[in-house]
Amino acid sequence: MLALSWLYLAVLVAGAWVISSWSFAWGVLAGGIISIVSFLASSRDVEGFFENLETTREQPAQEIKQIKKGLIVKFWLRLLLIGLVLLVLIKYSSINVFGLILGLTTVVFTITVSAVGAAWGYYFRRR
Repeated sequence: MLALSWLYLAVLVAGAWVISSWSFAWGVLAGGIISIVSFLASSRDVEGFFENLETTREQPAQEIKQIKKGLIVKFWLRLLLIGLVLLVLIKYSSINVFGLILGLTTVVFTITVSAVGAAWGYYFRRR
């Protein structure tokens, strides 16, 4: 799915550059990179959480709560970092905000396409 995200981002940036302007394409690129990197970090954190959860099954509930708190703190810190990056990009750069928003939808679109593809394969290819 990560490769599909990068491919979709490349198509979006090329299309934005051809159709609109470099400022719009730069916004799409910046938003796409932010969303893909954030998704990659979140994915690694959640995978690590479940691996830790499996190994700490015999551990006390207090240790499991600490692992959960760590995951939540990482989530909020990542969200704060994304907000700060967006603030800096919007305030101190000539970035197109609509391009930035379009780029931020990269991962959402990729997940949607993957889910529709899986559902399509489940319902129509098995028959």
